[in-house]
Amino acid sequence: MATREAFLAKVRAAQPEARERPEVPLFASTGGDLRARFTAALAGMGGTCVEAASGADVLALIRERFGAEASVCSATSEVPGTRPLSADTPPVSLQDIDVGVVRARFGVAETGSVWFSEQEYVVNAIGYIVQHLVVLLDPAQMIDGLQDVYRRPDFQRARYAALVTGPSATADIEGVLIRGAQGVRSLTVVWLSEPH
Repeated sequence: MATREAFLAKVRAAQPEARERPEVPLFASTGGDLRARFTAALAGMGGTCVEAASGADVLALIRERFGAEASVCSATSEVPGTRPLSADTPPVSLQDIDVGVVRARFGVAETGSVWFSEQEYVVNAIGYIVQHLVVLLDPAQMIDGLQDVYRRPDFQRARYAALVTGPSATADIEGVLIRGAQGVRSLTVVWLSEPH
């Protein structure tokens, strides 16, 4: 057996047994309108929410905010991009994209977070390497809190999942808040119902 295969065999043999996920208690909801709570929580983290009636409205919003020449890569067919995206797209090829567009599976009112898996991102780098992220979110796809995420079957089936709350930020150096330090510089959530 070659060195590589011997090493991999040892790694496989050392894997712990699969365990059941622990039971997460359900805590009482703070109540209130989920959408309003989401909007307030996201604003507190530096993100913004806007309304749109169609993908064309979203594209107009992108042009207005980021300029007519902005490069757009879209992981959803609802908003056309200037650069195509498929599962075969090399992640590094997204490094010069101005705006990424992704549809979130759901939003979490408690934190103002949006949830993505490998299905929504298509190429995981789109959520981190582009300059600005525009997220389409169906208002009907809101859940109350993080504890509810854990119970969703799509969360349990996902190979990769990310909860994103606002743009990238850090205040490590002298307590000065810097947005876009390790990821997207802005995050805009667009309230747009999913097409049926």
